[in-house]
Amino acid sequence: MIISDGIGDMLVRIKNGYMAKLSKVLIPFSGEKERTLKVLLDSKLIANFLKSEAMEFKPLLEVELLDNALNPSFEVKRISKPGRRVYMKAKEIYPVKGKKGILLVSTSKGVMTGAQAKKLALGGEVLAEIF
Repeated sequence: MIISDGIGDMLVRIKNGYMAKLSKVLIPFSGEKERTLKVLLDSKLIANFLKSEAMEFKPLLEVELLDNALNPSFEVKRISKPGRRVYMKAKEIYPVKGKKGILLVSTSKGVMTGAQAKKLALGGEVLAEIF
């Protein structure tokens, strides 16, 4: 099975893991996913993640989810999609859910939150809103 939207697939797997009250989820590896997971870890939306060689030489990312008592919900709104890319300048970046959520932005300096991108005056591709 070929996934054309790897970041969207990863975010939905994490969301479904929280809904099913799982302790961890497995995600096929890519560099962009790893960088996105670092932002989620820094934002305290996941407990931890590590790269493993579990499946016949195909690397996986093993994502440890937070205890559901600490983070009962994980909602994702995908903004930029493979068929329609959405880009914003630093001035256009907005807070998500009254600063309770994060905006994932892929910039020339890497994947970061919207607040970080705005602080560094960087625009880029808006990947998703997470709240």
